Amino acid sequence: MASSNTSVIEERVHLLHTRWSNYISGGSFDQFIEFAVTVNSLAEHFSRMRLPGLVRLCEGLENLALARLGSQASHPLPPQDIALLQRQVSTLLGTVATSRGAPPERRIEEYRDEPRPVEWIKPRLVWLVVSDDMLDAADALRQQIDFFGFQTEEISWNDPLPGSDAPLAVLFFPGSDSEDSEHATIAAIRGHCATSQLIYVGAQPAIDNIVALMRSGIDLTIPIEEGATMVLNCVLDLVQNFEPEKYRVLVVEDSLVALTLIQRTLSEHGIDSRAVRDPGRLIEEMRAYQPDLILMDMHMPRFNGVEATRVLRQMSTYRSIPIVYLSSESDIGMQVEALRLGGDQFLNKPFNPVLLAAVVKTKIERFRETLRSTRHDGLTGLLNHTAAKSQLKAMVERAAPAAQLTVVMIDIDHFKSINDAYGHPVGDQVIRGLAWLLKGRLRSSDLIGRYGGEEFLVALPDITPGQARAVIERIREDFSSLPHAHAKGALFATFSAGVASSTDFPTAQMLTEAADFALLEAKQHGRNRVRQARADDENFRCLQPYLFPENS
Repeated sequence: MASSNTSVIEERVHLLHTRWSNYISGGSFDQFIEFAVTVNSLAEHFSRMRLPGLVRLCEGLENLALARLGSQASHPLPPQDIALLQRQVSTLLGTVATSRGAPPERRIEEYRDEPRPVEWIKPRLVWLVVSDDMLDAADALRQQIDFFGFQTEEISWNDPLPGSDAPLAVLFFPGSDSEDSEHATIAAIRGHCATSQLIYVGAQPAIDNIVALMRSGIDLTIPIEEGATMVLNCVLDLVQNFEPEKYRVLVVEDSLVALTLIQRTLSEHGIDSRAVRDPGRLIEEMRAYQPDLILMDMHMPRFNGVEATRVLRQMSTYRSIPIVYLSSESDIGMQVEALRLGGDQFLNKPFNPVLLAAVVKTKIERFRETLRSTRHDGLTGLLNHTAAKSQLKAMVERAAPAAQLTVVMIDIDHFKSINDAYGHPVGDQVIRGLAWLLKGRLRSSDLIGRYGGEEFLVALPDITPGQARAVIERIREDFSSLPHAHAKGALFATFSAGVASSTDFPTAQMLTEAADFALLEAKQHGRNRVRQARADDENFRCLQPYLFPENS
């Protein structure tokens, strides 16, 4: 795990241990709710980090806790229930403790200022569990996985488990053994690799079969006809192991007591919130805070929650934002009418804190997934032009004054000729291959966007221009040796790149313009090369009046 994620896990695990200990000593209903909320929050964090085994352990513990939530009168729990929960807590904490170093880190191993190949990230281990009759298919996929920056280890279904660290992912290719034997092997690996993603390649498209695989421990099944493309996409997605932007909830509630309870619950789950006690300020607060979801009280001074919702739904900016009513209104007719007039869900007061957090997070995740399609390129899954520019601007604005940020513009050479000679499907394959290589070789903290057509934008924070150039040179060399299959064989492509540093060009616009000019220089000097823009370089002197008009 990356060190930042490890520290977050340590904090949350410590909080879980503390709250369970508090309940053991105090035995109150409120303490048990705090414990259950903490388990739910930890499960959500593991899910975002793609640690399915730990998610399962958390969900098992959460289900046990929720089944015993009861009411004030049912606490403290009887000794046998406490013992059962204690075993689950101990199992979870023990598994977390032994798995913290399991997934290989995405870390820079060595910096060098000179433009020479450097090791940018540590290898990430992938196991392939293969039967004899699937060796050829597995070997072809293994070569591709290795090329894109992973380290693979191949074992048969009946081999003992390797003594290496737990892998990032395990790929299973159907064996000739019985289903029971297969499921037993999967279950054994699941138990050994709590943090790994388990993917079954070649599952029969029958629900009974897929459910049985899931019960054994499989996280994802991929039909054999999907081939290497789907598998590579799934494995590459796993390395994007970053903390997403914090959820933001606007709480429209006039009661100070209710507001305090709601915000406390949201805070327990790592959800940021802002309160609006006067609904007349709703639109002003929406513009300033830009929430992912609104928790709306039904009955407030001046006008009610339904009227406020109807106003928001008339504005295109807020037409799709989730609105959840949280009210003591018990009239079913009123609740139905509230939903008909723009609400997404209705929760009653007093609310169950675990249910409230689950509803909020689920609604926000679906809302963000909808927004994601407008920010990401459909072919590569990378940020699109608008989103990449927006994120680069944000990176520049939040960077410390002395921090370094290097921007790279990349363009595939002679791409029109590739489309004309081999067709657009092959051209798409070349673009996707470069996108995969960038995702596989760069860090999760780096910005990667498809800027348009065959052009890519990359931003590398906290390294020198020389280090950034060395990394891009290595990727350029590897891309030139990547074969792209077509009907008559395979073709090879190259790219050119321009590099610019914030030490020379301090704004996002300056960085992109300077990098783009350096890219043009690389093209004019023969392509398949990397050029760096420097403010004091004679070749880039013509940029001065445009980038620094105050000095011209």
